[in-house]
Amino acid sequence: MTRQIIQTDHAPAAIGPYSQAVRSGNTVYFSGQIPLNPATGNLVEGDIAVQARRAFDNLKAVAEAAGGSLAQIVRLGLYLTDLGQFAAVNAVMQEYFNAPFPARSTVEVSALPKGAVFEVDAVMVID
Repeated sequence: MTRQIIQTDHAPAAIGPYSQAVRSGNTVYFSGQIPLNPATGNLVEGDIAVQARRAFDNLKAVAEAAGGSLAQIVRLGLYLTDLGQFAAVNAVMQEYFNAPFPARSTVEVSALPKGAVFEVDAVMVID
């Protein structure tokens, strides 16, 4: 099995012992993206919509660094600290993805790194 490590300065650097993404064959596995500003490494300020947009922007940057796009994502994992924000996250997601939408799970979690309220991970298949 060959693995290609994906890294871009247009998304936040990993804050632990992991890669932004790993490509194996035509499949790319993304690590979770929280709403960090890639230039500063700081969490963006704002409500769940602002944080979700930043996290999706980070995901998009990693997808492009891997040679793909958000349109090629086949699965998303969404993590929220408050499922009461589910509708707001859905609205933001529709700014980034068109039908047919990727498969998705959404999970409420007790906490996320750096105090974020939203995180996204993904799997992408490049044809």
